[in-house]
Amino acid sequence: MGDPLADCSARLQEQERQIRTLSAEIESLKNPRALEPSPQLASLKEENAKLKYRLNTLKRSLQADPAPGSRAMLNINQRLQQVFEDAIRAACPQVADPPLAVTPGRDPKFGDYQCNSAMALGQMLKARGEKVTPREIAQKILENLPENELIEKTEIAGPGFINIHIRKPFVSKLLTNLLLNGVQPPPLPVRKKVIVDFSSPNIAKEMHVGHLRSTIIGDSMCRLFEFLGYEVVRLNHVGDWGTQFGMLIAHLQDKFPDYVTSSPPIGDLQAFYKESKKRFDEEEDFKKRAYRCVVRLQSKEPEIIKAWTLICDVSRAEFQRVYDCLQVKLIERGESFYQEMMKAVVEELKQKGVLELDEGRHIVFVPGQSIPLTVVKSDGGFTYDTSDLAAIHQRIFQERADIIIYVTDSGQSTHFQLVFAAARMLGWYDPLTTRVEHAGFGVVLGEDKKKFKTRSGDTVRLMDLLDEGLKRSMDKLKDKERDKVLTPEELTQAQRSVAYGCIKYADLSHNRINDYVFSFDKMLDDRGNTAAYLLYALTRIRSISRLASLDGGALAAAAASTPILLDHDKEWKLGKCILRFPEVLNKILEDLFLHGLCDYLYELATTFTEFYDSCYCVEKDRQTGEVVKVNMWRMLLCEATATVMAKGFDILGITPVSRM
Repeated sequence: MGDPLADCSARLQEQERQIRTLSAEIESLKNPRALEPSPQLASLKEENAKLKYRLNTLKRSLQADPAPGSRAMLNINQRLQQVFEDAIRAACPQVADPPLAVTPGRDPKFGDYQCNSAMALGQMLKARGEKVTPREIAQKILENLPENELIEKTEIAGPGFINIHIRKPFVSKLLTNLLLNGVQPPPLPVRKKVIVDFSSPNIAKEMHVGHLRSTIIGDSMCRLFEFLGYEVVRLNHVGDWGTQFGMLIAHLQDKFPDYVTSSPPIGDLQAFYKESKKRFDEEEDFKKRAYRCVVRLQSKEPEIIKAWTLICDVSRAEFQRVYDCLQVKLIERGESFYQEMMKAVVEELKQKGVLELDEGRHIVFVPGQSIPLTVVKSDGGFTYDTSDLAAIHQRIFQERADIIIYVTDSGQSTHFQLVFAAARMLGWYDPLTTRVEHAGFGVVLGEDKKKFKTRSGDTVRLMDLLDEGLKRSMDKLKDKERDKVLTPEELTQAQRSVAYGCIKYADLSHNRINDYVFSFDKMLDDRGNTAAYLLYALTRIRSISRLASLDGGALAAAAASTPILLDHDKEWKLGKCILRFPEVLNKILEDLFLHGLCDYLYELATTFTEFYDSCYCVEKDRQTGEVVKVNMWRMLLCEATATVMAKGFDILGITPVSRM
């Protein structure tokens, strides 16, 4: 995996080079209109601001990284960044902002990590007229390395790469710290507030696979921020307002005229919606009455509000069934929440003189954007643009959020780019201090590589999908004859863990930007990078402790008194892999790509398998099968692996079980 700080610094330098080039080209043109920001320049500046924000965040996290001996897990890469930053600044004081690139080594024969800064420094010094080779720079860096207990030895390779070997006693000490204190996040210099806007179904419509992706991805992001110590607000921006409610309420009045006094039995709200939509499209009188109901709803007439509340409650109960299965918690704050705020936002736009009249609509043109925002329709109604402007305004000024993330499909990226650009234009937030981001995702495909639908071509109901997952999970467990060794309660727990875990993991293990194929057969396969494989792997690791008759208390006592030996190359490889966990989380915090955690957990599981195949943890008598020896330091490596895997599962929203 690449280093986020080095990647971010390199991208920042390239962006600033492009901005300087484009700005120079614009200044050289005599046409006054050419001095207006081009869309390309505006896009580059937006990306540049994001990179600066993240670079500052990463640098602050370096400063906040815990000292050895603290309860928190040490990020080894970040500690090396600190050590080499000091050395590079001492070696090249003439370079104001020297490049810093420390990455994990690709081949353990040549070191555990590698510093690649000397080559970039050579280019920078050459541009200043100083003739010095990268190897000479690398040597100066090593001469200025501060005293530290992390590095065993260093060596210069090739044109100027610095290979770094880590001290095994230091790694052993970090593993002991992990076992004694559990997986602890690094301290936050300032506790920040994060708002994650995700799931967001529409009232009176079934949740579909797009909502499944948003729900799973958004929940996992929240879990990561929560683990790292942020104050997290999980918002469900449901579609609970607008024209469709006029036709739903009018249909409710006709079908259940006594709804005010007697709660109507609306069992299938999707069918109810289809009935009302059909009438809206075919019956002119009904259509007129539906529009009148919209006006009455906006006027908040008690009888109409009662109908609206009934419809919302039926939908809410259906949504909650899905959320309960997936163990997802949200705060509902639908479009209705922002109705009054929209008026204030439109008034602010008028006062700032950015509203323009266009064929009866009120629109806002944002510099650098090719299409305008429509904030008031020709009939005087508001739009999605208006409600999202009101929402971002409320989240910045009332909630005082430091980070705002919108988890929706990538098809809405243009819309959110416009909203964010408008908010910046209006001075609502500065990208250098407030992170506002759209975390888009691709569509779910069926095994025919087309958009995921039922055989009849209808949208797949989420509850049907989850129920199918439960059925297939039980079939798989019975195929393996787990029903013969597990109690009924254990079997049910394993069924739910595998079913929902596999659905979540199949989504999260893919790069969220890409489309992915939904296949129960693939996600329930217990070979390869799947939740089924990882869940089985974790239960196997836990079973080793049971085989050795070691409970949690015995392992804790052993951790306090038994040094973890890392003499075997598979022990060493596993120990380093376990301790890369903070690096992985730090990268996801920077780019919001959760598949990096899935890849890491799979790597950890396969690295453990290599270790277990080569290193005896529990030795048995070949004749009797009785345990004759327990290699405690290796049992501690097993426990450290299981502890990190369990925390990784928790962040992904997957519930492991003790027996499968």
